[in-house]
Amino acid sequence: MTSPSEETTDRDAVGPALTEPTGPRSLRSHRPFLLLCAEQAVSTLGRQVTALALPLLAITTLDAGPLGAATLMGLTYLPGVLLSPLIGVLVDQARLRNLLALLTTAQILVIGSVPLAARADLLSWPHLFVVAMLSGGLTTIVGVGLQSVLPRVVQPDQLLPANSALTGARTAGMIGGPALGGVFIGLAAPDTALLVECAAYVVAVPLLLALPTALNVPAAEGTAVRSRLKAMREGFAVIRRETLLRRQALAAAGLNLGGGAAGALFVLYATEELSLRPWELGTAYATYAIAAALGVALATPVTRALGMGRSTQLCAIGAGVALFLIPAASLGLAFPVLLLYELLFGLLATVWLIAMITGRQLVTPTRMLGRVNAFLQAALTAPLPIGAFAGGALATRIGIVPVLTGAAAVALAGAASLWFPRDLHADIDRRAADAARERAGKENS
Repeated sequence: MTSPSEETTDRDAVGPALTEPTGPRSLRSHRPFLLLCAEQAVSTLGRQVTALALPLLAITTLDAGPLGAATLMGLTYLPGVLLSPLIGVLVDQARLRNLLALLTTAQILVIGSVPLAARADLLSWPHLFVVAMLSGGLTTIVGVGLQSVLPRVVQPDQLLPANSALTGARTAGMIGGPALGGVFIGLAAPDTALLVECAAYVVAVPLLLALPTALNVPAAEGTAVRSRLKAMREGFAVIRRETLLRRQALAAAGLNLGGGAAGALFVLYATEELSLRPWELGTAYATYAIAAALGVALATPVTRALGMGRSTQLCAIGAGVALFLIPAASLGLAFPVLLLYELLFGLLATVWLIAMITGRQLVTPTRMLGRVNAFLQAALTAPLPIGAFAGGALATRIGIVPVLTGAAAVALAGAASLWFPRDLHADIDRRAADAARERAGKENS
């Protein structure tokens, strides 16, 4: 693992400084950071509406079964898996602000094509599959880019509260998105609800363009990266050196393998087998968002009280256990049981995610963040389409409930890998403590 001094050297080697030499409280008046929060809230609201509307559109218009619904979800993640190494190089070497704005604009055209085709009675499976792939690829690039922007906007000792605040901004969109989607679907149709995401991206583009022009200076500029292949090797070398990053990838991959199967079948399971109405499904999604908001509020105090390592371990195990509540809903009291699942999973997964991302940013040199984020994104995302395709295929043979039970077991096994070896998180806990002491010193000075 890299030493603290090496980490500092790598950070200091990055282009123009965007951070402000003040304490975490300055985040409240930090314009670039507030722009990121606003963009995340708006974009997430739109994506949450589409996450509910698109599978319902496939079910109601194209008579989607388990395999069709699972394939639709799987294709959303496939481009990110295949292209992630190149995406990382692109993010590190691109004019990042302009790239994010351009790709967000492209999303408007991709998502907007679905309601247009539906109104013209031209909607087909090939069209939905292409939209899922294009939109998923664009979302992956933007996601990796935004993860790489944050350490260039705030200082290392601000990363934990900043990640919590950004997750809170996304959570705000997640609270309103499902409810708004349920209203649109109930009053109009699923294809009409997709226009909400288009409108959200229309708002997000100027927010991205308002970010500092210094973000258009490539993060890897001046680092003697002569080829894309060498750049990818440098990013992979960081992951090979950091045991924590590899173990994070393994645990999240296991959770996503089971979660991919469960997520691909969730809407079909809730509507066909549990007979939930659209407003109940929207309420379940909104419950997750409310729980995630609670996770945002608790992430910093819990992580500082228990340590980043212990918080990650406990919350990952809890999230895996919560997945068993999805098949348990078929035994009775379906709606309350699903609400309990969304509450527990939303809370625990959010704390885990914030701790995991902060740990990654602390151990990764800033100029490498795009490549490291992209490699890990591939490792974390690849199990999602695999789980989705496998879950859909198995569900047609043995039924949805057995597949959901097996998916929960796989997710729990992945989360358990974070408990071995015992000293896995010792280094990141030390680095987090160093950042906390640095923050305290600034506040007292």
